[in-house]
Amino acid sequence: MSLDTPIAPTVPTRSTGLSRLAQDLLPALYQHRLIATSQLHRLFTPNARRPVYLRQQLKELRRTGLVDATARRTSRLGNPELLWYITARGADAVAYDPTVPRRGYRISPQTAASQLQEHTLTVVDTGIAFVDWSRRLGHECSPLDWEPEVAHRIRDGESRGVDDAFMIPDAVLRYTHTAEDGRRRMLSFFIEVDRATMQTTRLAAKLSAYARYQSYVPAAGGRSRRTTRETWRDHYPAFPRLLIVLTGASDRVLANRIQDLRALAAADPRVSQLSAGVTTLQLLQDKGPFAPIMTPLSGDPAPTDVFLAPLGGSRA
Repeated sequence: MSLDTPIAPTVPTRSTGLSRLAQDLLPALYQHRLIATSQLHRLFTPNARRPVYLRQQLKELRRTGLVDATARRTSRLGNPELLWYITARGADAVAYDPTVPRRGYRISPQTAASQLQEHTLTVVDTGIAFVDWSRRLGHECSPLDWEPEVAHRIRDGESRGVDDAFMIPDAVLRYTHTAEDGRRRMLSFFIEVDRATMQTTRLAAKLSAYARYQSYVPAAGGRSRRTTRETWRDHYPAFPRLLIVLTGASDRVLANRIQDLRALAAADPRVSQLSAGVTTLQLLQDKGPFAPIMTPLSGDPAPTDVFLAPLGGSRA
């Protein structure tokens, strides 16, 4: 079934007692941890004017103890928007599906109601922007094509603690691009979301971690015989492009933040080796990833798209 196809009410399956839509919702909630009703509507029932059937299925999942909900702390509406998450019982049910990547992290009711809500929801909004535009452009990006907080270990001798021993993107996103001539490219991205709450110097330190991971080769010894192969090659066909997505402040503040990031990136020679760019969530949503919305972190500041190559140049 195409993602463009509206998901109509279906008869619950005999094996699970859940409708097709309910079965699709469970792995998404398992993978993304916390999603608003409006976000689920955009992902799973985009052609329905109102999410009536979606709400019915969420209510049924909640009744059976597979999911639960909490109120959004910063709802702009009269009634707080519900944010949905999978329960321990629901996570155990999803764990039987061999197609769903295992996640060691389980969200608790306390975490779901915590101040981490907005950051988690912004990461979901970023993924939704790619899904929305893939539908418009005839590309491929599904609700399960991004995975939050994938830890990448770095043992390069520069670690000063647990935080420095891992590079953890806000999400790893995969996207299949189909060109006008029919050629398909499977793209992967590291996503960093900044809601203008993090000091720019701290965000720049995260860029340094990406650069370290790009060149990290495990030390010889023990069971490892690799001495020249970078660790990332065991996980990705090519090193993912790094996309920094800004939101949470005025256009002027975000523009200044972009310039500050470029200045800090220029101070670290290793960062210049990254294929990295920065944009705003609003631009990503309004114009799409293949419009000139990205400002490269290094070199020419002329806007480009998520290929992060000069427009009209090579986009390998």
